[in-house]
Formats: sequence, C-alpha cells, structure tokens
Amino acid sequence: MSRPLIAILRGIERREAAEVAEALVDAGIDRIEVPLNSPDPFESIGRMVAAVGDTALIGAGTVLQAEQVAHVYRVGGQLVVSPNCDKAVIKSCKTLGMQSFPGVLTPTECFDALKWGADGLKVFPAFQMGTEGLKALRAVLPPETKVFMVGGVGPDNFEDWLKAGANGFGLGSNIYKPGDAVAEIAAKAKDIVAMWDSLAA
Repeated sequence: MSRPLIAILRGIERREAAEVAEALVDAGIDRIEVPLNSPDPFESIGRMVAAVGDTALIGAGTVLQAEQVAHVYRVGGQLVVSPNCDKAVIKSCKTLGMQSFPGVLTPTECFDALKWGADGLKVFPAFQMGTEGLKALRAVLPPETKVFMVGGVGPDNFEDWLKAGANGFGLGSNIYKPGDAVAEIAAKAKDIVAMWDSLAA
C-alpha cells in the first residue's frame, strides 16, 4: 500500500542515498524527494532510482526551473516538488509524464496550480495556514484535490490535519537529518508509518 507520505531528504549525500532509500521503502514510505539544495542531488536521485525505482516514486524537491525538471527526468526521477507555484515547472512535468506538487498557500495559487495540471498541492508552510485555514480552503477546492501539508507537521499532529482535510504529508526533519544513521532513519520512518496506519485504518 502506497501511503501519502513524502520523505524529504534535505542534505543527503550520494554515498548514503541508495541505502537510505531502501530503508525508507522497507519501513513503508515509498515517496522520496531529494531537495536540489542538497549535495549532488541529481546523483543521489539517480542512485535511489537504481536501487528502488521499481517500487518507489523518487524525485526532487525545491525545483524552481523547467530546466531542473528536465534534469530530474534524465536521471530517472518521476516526482517534482516545489516551494512555489510556477507554471513553467508544472507544464514541464506534465509534458514529461512526471508528477508535480507545487507549493501553494493562497486560493489563487491553488487554483492556478490545478489549472496548469498539478497532480496535487503542497501547502507550504503548513503552520502558517493552520488547520482552520485548511478547512476554509477545502470548502472551495474540488473534492478530488490531493492536499499535502509540509512545514511544521509530524506524526503528533497528523490527526488534526486529517480532520481539517489534509490528504498527506511531506516530512523533513521528522524523518531525516544529515548525519543520521540509517537505523535511526528506519526507526523514525517505522514510527511515522505506524501512526499513519493507526489513523487511516
């Protein structure tokens, strides 16, 4: 079962990329993004794709330009996550058959992203919108819209966000910090998966 949880591996190094990706997939998280402000991000993405690309959705975060989308595609990535809502980035993703999750915070950005073909919305920073803001936003969004919350979210507040209308989450420091041992990452991922499964049951 693919859970709507995206592991954000900001700062990961290429030497650990494959092993960390394998640990995450084993723990039950099969959507992984490597932010482009990490060391050698395209190399890391390529290594993850080689290791788990047949069972996981691998891609890049902090994607700001259409040229970066093409580079992600060339190394085998299929997921593009951005902190902003950029028409050229979204359109490039759809042209290449990739999944696009642009960053949004206002209704205008949400509807622009959907109009341009986004597969889902990344509300960022989620803590700025808050659960009451999400409830208001969900009242006007098309009901099928996939809304992922990123920034200030974690297993401790999954339930509140789900009740407000969230579909999934992007998880950064809750799951990975540079220097973490693989066993530590795996343990955190398993705890997050267990919390998700208890709420989704």
